[in-house]
Amino acid sequence: MPIKVKVPGLPESVSDATIVCWRKQLGDVVKRDESLVDLETDKVVLEVPAPADGVIKQIHQQEGDIVTAGQLLVTIDEQDLAGQVEDEKIDDVIITPSAQKMIAENKLNTDEIVGSGKAGRVLKEDVLAYMEKPKLETTKEKEAVPLKFDVIEEVNEKSDLDNIQQDRIEKRVPMTRLRSRIAERLLDAQHNSAILTTFNEVNMQPVMDLRNKYKDLFAKKYDVKLGFMSFFVKASIEALKRFPAVNASIDGGDIVYHGFFDIGVAVASSRGLVVPVLRNADQMSLAEIEKGIAVLVDKAKNNQLSIEDMTGGTFSLTNGGVFGSMLSTPIINPPQSGILGMHKIQQRAMVENGEVVVQPVMYLALSYDHRIIDGAEAVQFLVTIKDALEDPARILVGV
Repeated sequence: MPIKVKVPGLPESVSDATIVCWRKQLGDVVKRDESLVDLETDKVVLEVPAPADGVIKQIHQQEGDIVTAGQLLVTIDEQDLAGQVEDEKIDDVIITPSAQKMIAENKLNTDEIVGSGKAGRVLKEDVLAYMEKPKLETTKEKEAVPLKFDVIEEVNEKSDLDNIQQDRIEKRVPMTRLRSRIAERLLDAQHNSAILTTFNEVNMQPVMDLRNKYKDLFAKKYDVKLGFMSFFVKASIEALKRFPAVNASIDGGDIVYHGFFDIGVAVASSRGLVVPVLRNADQMSLAEIEKGIAVLVDKAKNNQLSIEDMTGGTFSLTNGGVFGSMLSTPIINPPQSGILGMHKIQQRAMVENGEVVVQPVMYLALSYDHRIIDGAEAVQFLVTIKDALEDPARILVGV
């Protein structure tokens, strides 16, 4: 029985999607809930699963095509895979159906293909690797030949110049929808907001001491590591409560003051920077914040973030310190009005009680929309975060 798989329903804010990658090809055997194709929207990458076991009979769209909700993607011939689709055995070598198809289409010699599957089964991936092998060997041979530019005077003829220029390789690829959307939003933020950045420094020693004292008990009890991010989220929420304009946004001619705290956490993924959201972060414990962030990071790395994960957010945090950044001016994520930039912790000389001591210091940066946040508010907001981190007990008792 043929099953027609269509583009799933898209949110109102997303009109269409781009086919990024087909995970299955014509003739492939698929299992129920196995991913068939990746669709990239302006915000996330959606996986379309197989609704039943079967075999791919027809692919109606190609990679790079723009599709809309309800559009036909692929037709699957529903089968009982246990009884109707079997691996073929040729000269004691077991070959899967998808691999059989590729071998037949390309007239390949099965004796030269090494199987990597269970009991030496030849998989589709093994056939692809075999077909790519000549290309790789040719590339290696080219790399093994050293380029000679010893005597420049000998390069006189135009053909010789052309040969040199051919070695200057360029690669042009289309910008992904997600990267295009990131670029659009960043430009929008710069053009339509009055962005200013204020800086401060925080002595991280108190937080580090507290973390070192309780990290083992914390991990044992909650099954998650106690990181710095939960402290920064808690400190930011305390500051947002005191300065509600930083938690607000502009909607036309109105200022919308949000009575909730949905905190965006910037995460680097293979497709670009994304900012998934921790909902009602003010109601979370340190452990719940750490677990929530871990889930979002894992989703981002595996392209599993949903539209809901990415929607909303009243304030954001970004940690360039994990990449070694010492100082930066982060760009706010519209329609939000503020973003906190964290940076690398570095041992620095500080004056305490008239004496110079070495302490682990982090520079903090708050970028804010000056249209609704005054400079004094921004400075005091950042000082509130600094005070909370340098005396972590404030986070626990809310002072």
